[in-house]
Amino acid sequence: MSDKKTADVDYAHLPIPTYEEATSSRPTSSQSYHQGTQEINDNAEREGLLGQSGRAGERGESRHGGYRPPMVGSERSSIDSEFSFESLERDNRNAEDEELRREMFEMEVLDAESGQASSQTSPMRHRFSKRLNSITNTLSSIHLPFRMRMPSFSFDIWSRMPPWMVEYSVRVRVLARFLGLILVMLVVYALFVTEIFPFRNAAMGGQMYDPESVRSFVQGNVDEHQIRKYLSNLTGYDRMAGTEGSYASALYVEELFRAGNLEGVGLDRYQVYLNFPRKDGRRVAIIEPPELAWEAVIEEESVYEHPTPQQQQTMVFHGHSRAGNVTGPLVYANYGSREDFETLKENGVDLKGTIVLVRYYGTQGDRALKVRAAELAGAAGCIIYSDPAEDGFRKGAAWPDGRWRPSDGVQRGAVSLMSWVVGDVLTPGYGSLPDADRISKNNNPGLVNIPSIPLAWRDAQKLLQVLKGHGHKVTDDWVGGVPDIKEWWSGDQSSPIIHLMNEQDEIDKQPIYNVVGKITGLEQPSKTVYVGNHRDSWCFGATDPGSGTAVMLEVIRIFGELRDLGWRPMRSIVFNSWDAEEYNLIGSTEFVESNLEYLHRDGIAYLNVDVAVAGSDFEAAGSPVFRKSLGHVLDRTSDPFKNKTLRAIWEETGRDLGGLGAGSDYVAFQDIAGTSSIDIRFSGPGFPYHSCYDSFEWMDKFGDPGFQYHKILAQVWALLILEIADTPVLPFDMFGYAVAVGKYIEDVQVYAYSNMGGGLNFAPLREAAEVMAKNTETFEAWEMAWVQEVYGSGGFESNVIAIQRMSRNTRMAQFETDLLDLLPGGGLPGREQFKHVIFAPQAWSGYDEAFFPGIRDAVDARDWPLAQKQIQKAADLIRSASEKLIL
Repeated sequence: MSDKKTADVDYAHLPIPTYEEATSSRPTSSQSYHQGTQEINDNAEREGLLGQSGRAGERGESRHGGYRPPMVGSERSSIDSEFSFESLERDNRNAEDEELRREMFEMEVLDAESGQASSQTSPMRHRFSKRLNSITNTLSSIHLPFRMRMPSFSFDIWSRMPPWMVEYSVRVRVLARFLGLILVMLVVYALFVTEIFPFRNAAMGGQMYDPESVRSFVQGNVDEHQIRKYLSNLTGYDRMAGTEGSYASALYVEELFRAGNLEGVGLDRYQVYLNFPRKDGRRVAIIEPPELAWEAVIEEESVYEHPTPQQQQTMVFHGHSRAGNVTGPLVYANYGSREDFETLKENGVDLKGTIVLVRYYGTQGDRALKVRAAELAGAAGCIIYSDPAEDGFRKGAAWPDGRWRPSDGVQRGAVSLMSWVVGDVLTPGYGSLPDADRISKNNNPGLVNIPSIPLAWRDAQKLLQVLKGHGHKVTDDWVGGVPDIKEWWSGDQSSPIIHLMNEQDEIDKQPIYNVVGKITGLEQPSKTVYVGNHRDSWCFGATDPGSGTAVMLEVIRIFGELRDLGWRPMRSIVFNSWDAEEYNLIGSTEFVESNLEYLHRDGIAYLNVDVAVAGSDFEAAGSPVFRKSLGHVLDRTSDPFKNKTLRAIWEETGRDLGGLGAGSDYVAFQDIAGTSSIDIRFSGPGFPYHSCYDSFEWMDKFGDPGFQYHKILAQVWALLILEIADTPVLPFDMFGYAVAVGKYIEDVQVYAYSNMGGGLNFAPLREAAEVMAKNTETFEAWEMAWVQEVYGSGGFESNVIAIQRMSRNTRMAQFETDLLDLLPGGGLPGREQFKHVIFAPQAWSGYDEAFFPGIRDAVDARDWPLAQKQIQKAADLIRSASEKLIL
């Protein structure tokens, strides 16, 4: 067990490099890439990154442009990382396997030196030894509290026999032992069935506790002061992916994972494509006519009046933006949606070669798709600014001058096309390990092809002012909230000429680090509930994602105290701190793509929190299977100021479980792996999203003074984990899922008919939904019988009933996986990385969900044969998945 005092280290005062130091410290290639067998150990790697060792002269040479993205000191791949599913399974079964191996040695099946079948045995004996390995592994997976010892006999008669008799005797002996093993297995099964040996036992490494006492313990031990301390430490420096700050936060989180009694804690590393801005590589300026010459400030002002060396602010840029140096006339295009560009075209505005100015949010919420729409319209570059009407002024807000985002505040963010490709854009569909094949950045389906840059409205104001008299006056719905703009004009080819420059460093194999740790389940250790929050941020990231990380660390602390008392959940829990989420959900996606086999086979659920607290309104989005369990949790948690349960408030406000788009780390779990996912949070009117103003001070003074909503979110999250990981019958709402599918079908049918798809036949899909409703109703009837059987007999469950229950739980967990299109070439046409036939992000609205995305995509393309094919495919998979429930 780790020394828990490590959790009290003030990581905010670690010697984290300044931003300038962090962006000018890259080891030479001889110290990083292609090291072969010459590895630098973890301690050296960590000390080097934290600036605790090494001489200045040992730092790498400068890259062209003056920006040197930070690199780690060794090239240890995620395959060699401290955490892996293989190592966890090996740890869980190590003692059992040693005992099995010793017994097999005594049976003379294995050679004691090599641990493999003896080379002196006949081919038949070798094949039998492999079969015996399989049988014993199966036995070991049952985790019985005992194992029968096989007697060993040895007679020195082999040397006296002729060769043919030796071979014959070996066969007889092997057959006899095989029959003996069968007999032992039958005896064990008989003892098991007759309840002589109970299925769950303290000898298995944990204790069973009364579920209500566990929940009361969890709910009563959340400490909001501890959450506040975690957040203060996390936000003492920026944590942009691929920098020393992000790595330092990984070490901090890793130590707290260990202090929380998690098993197999380690850093899971991947090498991915990231871009980094150059200090003098970005420019937005009016260059013609000369009398209007002007240049944007671009950077935010200092958030802190007297910043510490650790509080250096990150530069303003777009993640995964395209490098470029372009000029062109300025055109204002409202929210930058495809419809907005079509409106400009209809009004005679030629967009070819223009620099387009658009505002965040509105009819196109995804910044990447704004840039993509501008590219398709013929623009040479795109500028996205934060307009006060959408992302600035908030009446009654407790912020200087009544704003959530000051005039110089900038919304950073990635412009990778996450509704088309998620994860590392150079390794779509597979893990970004060192030796993985990389595709080109040119014409990459996950990247835009024109440069872009974000601006504050302070800078956008000047650009909007100089458009007066160019193009045409815009309609009222195009008028924003930037002050001192007397008239809003569209601009055209006669507009002032803008210079947009975005020169950057691009690293194809930049290391990122997930932190992973586990609590092994007592009853079904292979079945796993995944819990996650991303750790990286565009700057200090107090709300996004620091609030979620601080809450997760508190949940882990409480579960660690339960582990001290001997508690284990019925199923395993794996906690994850993701890196590089802000760059296209990379960390979680690479984890999923590298571990699909485990997720398909043993994944039960993924419970995500990103922005934990940005206000006081509870929200949840996820798979319909969570309706029942979420209701249970909301029933026992209360708003700290409204004196009502969260469920009562939820119902009064008419809220419902929303769908999952592409906004956070649940995407790969739900849409690629088919692991049922949910995302929870407290939302509000706004916060300084993706700005350096999203600081600890903002959260402490304005976001959640007293950290009461952080406390409640920790309760909700921990209780939801217990619902899924530690209840005998998995509380998945299968019939509720069937009801939701019926509504989704109605929605997609209306969508198709409103887009000229009236000729499509939705009957196969409706019939499949009816079959699903019938099958899930039959399936859930078993639970009522189980309650009567178990609690009617005083809470006693026979081992036979327990096996039936676990089988039923497995089928529930498998249901979403069975909704994946896993046939060769399967997945959404044109977006094959997404495999789920019911859920995916909308192709042209990445943050929004799409129900039956394959059908919607085909309708959007007016490809009616493909749409009909997608209807049939979805119907077949829904029917098949629901029938597997009742087999």
